[in-house]
Amino acid sequence: MIRLTDVTKQYPTNSGMRTILKGINLTIRRGEHVGILGRNGAGKSTLVRVIGGAEQATTGTVEREMSVSWPLAFTGGFHAKLTGIDNLRFICRIYGVDFQDRLAFVKDFSELGAYLYEPVGVYSSGMRARLAFAISMTIDFDCYLIDEVMAVGDDSFRERCKVELFEKRADKAMLIVSHSHRYLKGTCNRFLLFRNGTIEEYDDFDEVYDQYKALLAEPQTF
Repeated sequence: MIRLTDVTKQYPTNSGMRTILKGINLTIRRGEHVGILGRNGAGKSTLVRVIGGAEQATTGTVEREMSVSWPLAFTGGFHAKLTGIDNLRFICRIYGVDFQDRLAFVKDFSELGAYLYEPVGVYSSGMRARLAFAISMTIDFDCYLIDEVMAVGDDSFRERCKVELFEKRADKAMLIVSHSHRYLKGTCNRFLLFRNGTIEEYDDFDEVYDQYKALLAEPQTF
């Protein structure tokens, strides 16, 4: 289980502190697939990073009683001067898994070929995302954080991502950010709508999507 209690996240700006998350209370249980909708800049990705531990909440608590992935396809944790292979070796060491057991899968799934032996700093953003997703799939997490990951790569790669994640790991908890309503409707059993730094919970997709469309019609303020 993951439990957020009264979580607030603020960032300093030239005009003062900006509050992105306002008193968020949320529980994610094992096996739940939770979809998030909201405007661009609403705080969806911030919530994902706070849940994963990449950022700390300004106030409130985040309790993790199950292992949580980094955001899939997130490349910020790579060492730019290390090769793709060396980044894999480093991550395997951190998580206590065997590098050699994971190497063949990462080579096959990422389809990066000789670039795996080049520094990650020379990769395109798409190549880094491919490597990040492939490495993510070599670690067995209880909960996967998915932030627009299906925008990575071509149609063939995205289809393999779906099979690897949603078929082979269907029993895992997932927190999913996406602008694709078909994708969320077909994948999730709970839904969150971001509105003015807070979340509204829904069990029915059609209901939350109607609210989402109405939200998009409103003037946006920051």
